[in-house]
Amino acid sequence: MRWLAGIVILALLVWAALPKLRPYLPPGYDPLAPLSVDDPPTFVTRYKLRQLSADIPACLEVLAQARQAGRISYSLPGDTKGTCPLASPVRVQGFGPVSLSSSFLASCPLALSSAMFVSQSARPQAQAVLGTALTRVDHLGSYACRTIYSRPGARLSEHASAEALDLSAFRFADGRRVTVLAGWQQEGQPTAYLKTIFSQSCRYYGNSIGPDYNTAHANHFHLGMRGFGVCR
Repeated sequence: MRWLAGIVILALLVWAALPKLRPYLPPGYDPLAPLSVDDPPTFVTRYKLRQLSADIPACLEVLAQARQAGRISYSLPGDTKGTCPLASPVRVQGFGPVSLSSSFLASCPLALSSAMFVSQSARPQAQAVLGTALTRVDHLGSYACRTIYSRPGARLSEHASAEALDLSAFRFADGRRVTVLAGWQQEGQPTAYLKTIFSQSCRYYGNSIGPDYNTAHANHFHLGMRGFGVCR
């Protein structure tokens, strides 16, 4: 119990000193600063993203700022009803210069995390690893009112609340199209790109599930909001 008491005391001391420390904290490390789509994926940033799940108006405000910064384009179709109703869903239409195979329906936190992932990982890694620009992301969908693996009696999937996106391929300015199915087990730059961005996706989503997890994910990355940086 002594170590726990020590951690609590240290946390209280840091919190008391925070007003004086704030001017020296880099972006992504100030727990009192509003979240920005350009904040690096630190522990503090990920905590803020999780908090926005319980505060949709605040999430939509950050998302609007991300749109103004050119990180995402979207519309707000309004609440949906039915077996799997959605409150304040977002229809994502693109991520700045990166288009989509089709628009997709997302919760606000999923839309925001995806904008951060594309702008901070998928796009820059395309230049760093492949030497070309990312132009389009292909996906297999997001919202689907179903249970996990569509098994009878199982709990509802993240897709049932529009909190997961399945990415299947990436297209680039030099004409290449890199698919998860064909590229994951190969060698070379395309495979390095896929494995790099999959590893980095764990910083932006609650869970990232890829081809190494099971055959059901052989052709896509499942990027969901449940959990806290679970990478499989």
